[in-house]
Amino acid sequence: MIAEIETFLGALGGASRASRNTVSAYRRDLLDFHAYLQRGRTAIDQTGENVDCDAITTDHVRNYLATMMRVASRATVQRRLYAIKALFRWREVASGKSSPVRTMRGPKLEKRLPQVASEKVVDALVVADGAVDSPARARDRAILEVLYSCGLRVSELTGLCWKDIDEELGMVMVRAGKGNKDRLVPIGEPALDALRAWRATGVSDGAPESPVITNLRGGRLTPRSVQNLLARRINESGLDIDLTPHGLRHSFATHLLNAGADLRSIQEMLGHSSLQTTQRYTHVSARHLKEVYRRAHPRA
Repeated sequence: MIAEIETFLGALGGASRASRNTVSAYRRDLLDFHAYLQRGRTAIDQTGENVDCDAITTDHVRNYLATMMRVASRATVQRRLYAIKALFRWREVASGKSSPVRTMRGPKLEKRLPQVASEKVVDALVVADGAVDSPARARDRAILEVLYSCGLRVSELTGLCWKDIDEELGMVMVRAGKGNKDRLVPIGEPALDALRAWRATGVSDGAPESPVITNLRGGRLTPRSVQNLLARRINESGLDIDLTPHGLRHSFATHLLNAGADLRSIQEMLGHSSLQTTQRYTHVSARHLKEVYRRAHPRA
């Protein structure tokens, strides 16, 4: 099974042009399924060292998902099933072997509203340190400004190069985001000012091919480092909020919608392939409007 997983992942990253993050997630999920089968001594071949894909049945997958439901979220279980189905769908195409999971459905996902910070909280978070008096603070200000100004995923932010930023047009080229789709996103003047201040520190050489967001040694910053940075910034600011970099992306979309931006434009800026994904922000906006109505209407 291990060899088939690696061959499948090679095809996924090649012909299907899946991103490295997607391939990595599929590998992690499929290897977890393989480890489960080994622990249960089910679908094991005669050597006892590997799992035989031909021996895997619907019950094996169903029992695995039931085990996962006790320790993981429904979204995680759904993702694991999707990876397993993708592997067996590839086997069907490659060798004509039937899939034991073709008609299997995962658990229904909980409908959760995106986490959103108010405009006042975002402002307080961005300027929490007052004057920018060091390269680290200049970089941190640039990170928060760009995340909120452009609504980027954290991986898209850390993947930016200086050539992707057109200061004259006030646009950012987000290259090969989720779904391998490039897109142009507007960027505000405060974010551009923050980027200029960061570049002026000289930590990043500012060359077109160089990364925009780096550590203090000039190497590209990781998404995990950005998450840690935001957590530290929230702690320093004294704000009572549990916000992630993705929460700033949600805040970007919700604030645009509250200010009258249309869903189609927000969809383009976020890089959503489906308008349905963007429509979840209407629930957040409706909640905001109801609160305004409750406070302002004399007979609310």
